[in-house]
Amino acid sequence: MRSRRAKWLGGLGAVLVVGGTLLASGGPGVTSVASPTSQEIVEKLDQLLTAIGGIQEGNHTLRWDQILPAAQRFVILTAFNRDAVLDKETGLVWERRPETAITQWSGAIFVCIDKTVGGRKGWRLPSVHELQSLVDASVAAPGPTLPPGHPFLNVQSFHYWSASTRAEFSTGAWTVFFGSGTVGSSDKTTDHNHAWCVRGGHNDGSEY
Repeated sequence: MRSRRAKWLGGLGAVLVVGGTLLASGGPGVTSVASPTSQEIVEKLDQLLTAIGGIQEGNHTLRWDQILPAAQRFVILTAFNRDAVLDKETGLVWERRPETAITQWSGAIFVCIDKTVGGRKGWRLPSVHELQSLVDASVAAPGPTLPPGHPFLNVQSFHYWSASTRAEFSTGAWTVFFGSGTVGSSDKTTDHNHAWCVRGGHNDGSEY
């Protein structure tokens, strides 16, 4: 953690504001106004990092940089009535019980947009990369190919829609088959795939 703070210190330059006091390093034409303690600087950096969502321990927002066992990776969110799960590897929040009904691609998109989970809106169909992030390649067929000990319910060993359209086949969308963990695609009018909604992350809607 201190090495990360050191990088921020180097990037902040020679001037810092601590507790409303301007601090400047001694240099040509510059007078030191105050001499902060190292603890004051660390505390102020923590405040700055928190304010801008920067690098800090316990921040799981859009990480994608670690591998965790299921017991540490997934957190059932009590604030969402235990109906949603935080994935600390990616920072995404997934519905705990994905849809068991099958639908066309446009129907899957609407299901997520219209969904309320744990009293909250703001759900969407995941991109193919986000959906793939749930696959544990070490789990053999017939699946579902999720990490052992995962907290999800109703997951089918079947195809799930992603929001990602195939670039060379605009009438098709990428899917993830949780029976084997493989990626495929289906025509968007096909009505035999499932929807699994996610909250958070980045999706500007261009895939819809």
